[in-house]
Amino acid sequence: MTLEFGSARPIPKLEAVALFKDFPGTSGTVSALEDVAIRVWPGELVCLVGASGCGKSTLLNIAAGLEDATDGVVLVDGYPVTGPGADRGLVFQSYSLYPWRTVAGNVAFGLEVKGLKDDDIAERVRHYLGIMGLAKFAGALPKQISGGMQQRTAIARALATEPKVLLLDEPFGALDAQTRSAMQEFLLSVHRELGTTMLMVTHSVEEAVLLSQRIYVMAPNPGRVIAEFKVPFQDRSHSLVHEPEFLSFVRQVDDLLRQQASVVGTQ
Repeated sequence: MTLEFGSARPIPKLEAVALFKDFPGTSGTVSALEDVAIRVWPGELVCLVGASGCGKSTLLNIAAGLEDATDGVVLVDGYPVTGPGADRGLVFQSYSLYPWRTVAGNVAFGLEVKGLKDDDIAERVRHYLGIMGLAKFAGALPKQISGGMQQRTAIARALATEPKVLLLDEPFGALDAQTRSAMQEFLLSVHRELGTTMLMVTHSVEEAVLLSQRIYVMAPNPGRVIAEFKVPFQDRSHSLVHEPEFLSFVRQVDDLLRQQASVVGTQ
């Protein structure tokens, strides 16, 4: 945790404070977010889970600066987010790669926009391709590599600019089960090696428990945080998913989501 100068108060790397987001609907205003508050500390990987329509992606888009909040604020290192910025990297479910650029060219794109020198760009691209296991595919076009490799390229591109926070919106949702499992292992290894602060949206409770240090559970109508779980596991290998303690913890979070779904269904 970092400390504010002259104060003992720790400053989160990313923080949402009293966040509201309203949209116009056919029968009045729809409240997508209501009084949402979350904190992500430096070096943490935190997951948002909840049913569709609970505002997870809306919260992420506001944090990315792609949408404005109706009220409240998102802070990075204590400073308000006023729009997109290089201090935040964003990875979507769709790979969003430039099809005419090679793997290396895609990773280099943000660095070119930042105006880095060619030698610095080449060195950083090599570094992050190595971390993501893509060095052998540097010259390949996106259509020539698998979906998992395309998503690894997208993550490498986001990391290459060395953002303060990496925002991930269902990054593995479009992958088959085996590739998804491999990508979870990659993300864990990258997080261990780089210590990048990450906020990730996922529908999978098992994925959230496997990857994150803390979980925020969200509920819809209006979108809000209803619980926060601290994940107790130190071993983050995939063998963990078969352990009784892991399964029990997943069931605890999943039961809360099911209870919330039944409440919504009776309204």
